[in-house]
Amino acid sequence: MARTIILLAGPSGSGKSRLARVSDLPQLRLDDFYRDADSPGLPRRHGMIDWDDVSSWNVDAAVTVLHSLATTGRARVPRYNLSTSQAEGTHVVDVTGHRAIVAEGIFATHLLQPCRGAGFTVVPIWLDRPRNLNFAHRLLRDLKEHRKPPKVLLRRGWALRTAEPEIRAHAIAAGFRPMGMAGAARLVGRIVADDDRP
Repeated sequence: MARTIILLAGPSGSGKSRLARVSDLPQLRLDDFYRDADSPGLPRRHGMIDWDDVSSWNVDAAVTVLHSLATTGRARVPRYNLSTSQAEGTHVVDVTGHRAIVAEGIFATHLLQPCRGAGFTVVPIWLDRPRNLNFAHRLLRDLKEHRKPPKVLLRRGWALRTAEPEIRAHAIAAGFRPMGMAGAARLVGRIVADDDRP
C-alpha cells in the first residue's frame, strides 16, 4: 500500500500536536528522536544544550522510521521524555490499514527532501499563526508540563519568537505550504476521508 506522509511543521506551540491528535490518522511524534542529554557533541547556546538546533535531533533515525512505516506499516520508535531529556524505552507505531500518516514536530522541515527522494507522496504543511500567540501558548504549555526550568523556558521562548520569521521563510522556500489551523484541518480532513475509503 502506498502511504501519504503528512509532514506537519511549524513553531513550537503552533498547534501541531493538537491537529495531529484530532486528525484520526496514525501519527509519528518527531520529538521522540531527540538525542539524549548525555550524547557527545550536542550544540550549546548560552551555556546550555540548544534543543532548537537540528543537530540535537537524530534526523537519520527519523528518516529510517518513516521509511519503514511507509513501506511495511510498522516501526519501533524511541519514547522520549522531554523533562529528563532522555529516551525511556521504545514503543511500536503501527499504521497497518491506513493510507496516510502524520509526522509532526519542529524539525519536520528536514524530512521533506529525504521523503521525496525516496519516492513517497508527501504533503508538507507549515502551521501559520501569530508568533506572539505561539510564544504565549508554548510558555503556558511548557510550564504546565515542567519541560524545563522556568528561566530556560522564558529564554528559549523569546529566542524562538525572534527567530520565527526566518525559520518560516526557510520552510516555505523548502516547499512547505503555510496554512492556518482551520485550513490545515480541512486539508487533513480530505486526506482522512480518502484514508477511510474502502
